[in-house]
Amino acid sequence: MILLAKVALGFGTTLAVAGAYTFREGVIRVDVDEFRQGGSHLHMWVPAAAVPMALRLVPKHHLHCASFQAREAMPVVRAMFHELRNYPNTIFVEVTDGDQHVRIATEFGKLAIDVTEPGENVHLRVPITTVEDVFTQLETAGLQSDIRDGKDDDKDWRN
Repeated sequence: MILLAKVALGFGTTLAVAGAYTFREGVIRVDVDEFRQGGSHLHMWVPAAAVPMALRLVPKHHLHCASFQAREAMPVVRAMFHELRNYPNTIFVEVTDGDQHVRIATEFGKLAIDVTEPGENVHLRVPITTVEDVFTQLETAGLQSDIRDGKDDDKDWRN
C-alpha cells in the first residue's frame, strides 16, 4: 500500500512539474465562431511551449525552404517582435467597415488579433515570446543550411 502511494505521489509530482513547464510560456488561444446554420465553433487552447517543440519535428528541408523564402523579411520581423515587448497593451491597427471590425494589438505580452463580422468572429492570442522562438528557429535553420551548403557569405564576422 505504501509503495502504491509513493508511485502515485511520484506520478502526480511529475505531472505537476510537466504542466508547469508546458504552461510557463503561456497559452495560444484560438476562438472561431460561425453564426449560421451548421456553423463551426472552435475554441482551442494550446500550450505555447508546444509550438517550438513541434518545429523540431518538422523535416529540416522544409525549415530550410521556409527560412530561404523569408530571409529578406526575417531581420525586420525579428526586430519588430522584439520591440513589441516594450508595448504591453497597445492597439496597432483598428479598422471598422460597416459591420466588420479588425483589431491588432498587444495585450499583456500577447499578440491579439480580433476579426468580427456579422456571420463570424475570430479571436487569436499568441505570446510574443513564442513568435520570437519560431523566428529564431527559422533563422538557425537558414544559417545551418547556408553553412552546410558552403554558401556562408558572412563567415568573417563569426571569427
